Amino acid sequence: MKKLFLLFAVATMSLSIYSCRETTQEDAENDVEEIGNEIEESAEEAGNNIENAAEDAGNEVEDEMENTDDNM
Repeated sequence: MKKLFLLFAVATMSLSIYSCRETTQEDAENDVEEIGNEIEESAEEAGNNIENAAEDAGNEVEDEMENTDDNM
């Protein structure tokens, strides 16, 4: 009877540990995917900001060239 109880206890613990491992693995996979999405969005936003800054700088250079007085 004692051996049967111990066998049942070990089997129950093994199943619970295995279940927790799968849940943890799924959570980790979801977290990695979410981090990847955030990195992708941040990179896209940074690219847009760089494009806008370059365009603004180009416009300012054009404005300064138009407003330059060449008659000295």
